[in-house]
Amino acid sequence: MRTIGPEIEPALDWLSLTDALAEGSAGPEPELRDTVLRRGDDTLLSRAAWIDGMGALVKTATVFPGAEPAVNGAAILFSDADGAPEALVDFHLLTKWKTAGDSLLAARRLARPGSADILIVGAGALARALREAYGAAFPRAAFHVWNRSPAGAEAMAADYPNTRAAPDLEAAVRAADIVSTATMATRPLIRGAWLRPGTHLDLVGAYRADMREADDDAIRAGRLFVDARATVLGHIGEVQDPLERGVISGGSVIADFRDPGAFARRDDAEITVFKNGGGAHLDLMTARWMLARAAAAGGPAGR
Repeated sequence: MRTIGPEIEPALDWLSLTDALAEGSAGPEPELRDTVLRRGDDTLLSRAAWIDGMGALVKTATVFPGAEPAVNGAAILFSDADGAPEALVDFHLLTKWKTAGDSLLAARRLARPGSADILIVGAGALARALREAYGAAFPRAAFHVWNRSPAGAEAMAADYPNTRAAPDLEAAVRAADIVSTATMATRPLIRGAWLRPGTHLDLVGAYRADMREADDDAIRAGRLFVDARATVLGHIGEVQDPLERGVISGGSVIADFRDPGAFARRDDAEITVFKNGGGAHLDLMTARWMLARAAAAGGPAGR
C-alpha cells in the first residue's frame, strides 16, 4: 500500500485537479454513507464513498475541541478490482486539495473569466488553500483577505504576492468579483445587499446544520448551485435553513456537478452563488488523482 503525504505537493496542480473532479462527476453515480459517533464534545466522523470503476474510500476525522490540533484523521483508498487497500492518504493534504479544488471547479464554470478582485474571508489553513487555488486560475487578480482578527489577515497577506488585508468586510465584498468564505461562522457574515452584479459567491465554511456564512438575501440574490445535492440538501444549514423556512425552494438549486450543461453562468451581470458541501466521493476522486500523480512522479512506495 502506498503512502501519500505532503511531499508529493510539487507534483500536484489545481487546474489538473479540477479537470479530474469534472471527469469523475460525469461518471457513475457514487454511493455514499456517513457515520457519526460522539463522546461529549468529541466526535468521530467517518465518510465512505464507492464509485464503480474508480474504487472506494473511507475517510475518518476526529474532532476533539480541547486538543491541539483539534482535527485529525486518516483516509484509505481501496481498489475497485479486488478491494485491496491501495493508498493511505494524509488527511490534511487530502482535505486541503479536495475542498479548495471543489470551489475552484465551480469558479471556473461560474465566475467571470476576467475576474480581477478576489476576496478571501478567513485566514486559516483552508483560506490559504483557497488563495493558492484561485491564484492558479486567476493569476492576474488582486487578492484581499478579511479576517475577524486583523492580525490574522495581515499575516496571511504577507505570505502571498499581490495580496492585501482588507480592513472593512462590507467595502471588500462590494469591490470583489469573487468572494470566497472559509470561516467557522454560525451567523451570517456576508449580506446580499453588498453583492454587486456579476459577483460569484463561494460559500465553503459552513458544514453543519447550525452554521451560516451568508444571509437569506445573499442566498437568493442570484442563481444557486451546489457541488452535490446528496451532500448539501438536508444536511447543511447554508441551504437547508432557508429551504425549511420557505425563503427558497428545491427548484432554487439550479444544478450540481453532475449536470455540467446547466452548471454555467448565463451573462456577465448575474450573481452566482455556490455552496461547497464536500463529500467522500470528491475525496475519492482527489485521492485517485493524487495516486496517479504520485506514481507519475516516481516517489517512494511502501507496503
